[in-house]
Amino acid sequence: MAIRFDGRVAIVTGAGNGLGKAHALALASRGAKVVVNDFGGARDGTGGSLSPAEAVVEEIRKAGGTAMADGADVSNFEQVTAMVERATKEWGSVDLMCANAGILRDKSFGKMEAADFQKVLDVHLVGTFYCCKAAWAGMRDRNYGRIVLTTSSSGLYGNFGQANYGAAKSGMVGLMNVLAEEGRKNNIRVNIISPTAATRMTEELLPPQALQLMKPNAITPAVEYMLSEDAPTRTIMGAGAGSFAVIKIIESEGINLPESEWTPDAIAAHFAEISDMSKARALQGAFEQTQKYVAQAAARAGIKL
Repeated sequence: MAIRFDGRVAIVTGAGNGLGKAHALALASRGAKVVVNDFGGARDGTGGSLSPAEAVVEEIRKAGGTAMADGADVSNFEQVTAMVERATKEWGSVDLMCANAGILRDKSFGKMEAADFQKVLDVHLVGTFYCCKAAWAGMRDRNYGRIVLTTSSSGLYGNFGQANYGAAKSGMVGLMNVLAEEGRKNNIRVNIISPTAATRMTEELLPPQALQLMKPNAITPAVEYMLSEDAPTRTIMGAGAGSFAVIKIIESEGINLPESEWTPDAIAAHFAEISDMSKARALQGAFEQTQKYVAQAAARAGIKL
């Protein structure tokens, strides 16, 4: 059975161009009513215009869909709250939130200004929190919500010149992990996409042949799946050029040392064992790590827990 979004209301931020536009068009084509949010600024977050969002809305309407344009700056909580309230008043709910808006202010760390670090965090990480926070109460009251955040390989794996962007994007993984846990009892499922595509944020970084393979709409199927009725929760999906993957944060089994060896020298001596990934696994929550360490210590001490 085809995935559909009939009767659902979606907000897609940063939907005036690139990935957000592809997500908005696809959701609308599958029956969702879509708030096309875009501040309309330049790639570095300066300026602002509602025209990009309005153009996407017009495209949706011409195709027979339902949409409205919104120019809220996601780094402004009052504007984000007003956007959610407007959609709820007009269409009755906000069921799906795709937090995609972003800017770039790339510089090597030595040259990066504090203001540029802060602004990127404000748009990406704080703005994502604002979007989730504004929609959260309504989703909880209705016992239904699907949220997709947008991380990046720059945060997961690192990329030169993107300390601000990488920090914000990896912070979103932590936000997703916690929201997924807190949302379970109210059927709010929270996931995150790590996309790579040809957009105005990547057009200067890749050769033309590669850009031709990396269409924004190649990411969208993963986003639609993670916004669907039967979506997973607490999942990181990588997507690009038609490839899809699940990304896990894993931890080695590690070893337990006696108190006499709680020294940096012992860590150095045992580091090969500590870093052995042959039995590594993804932990399902923060307390699972605590339980593992306590169990190892108890086994060494001969204590039954």
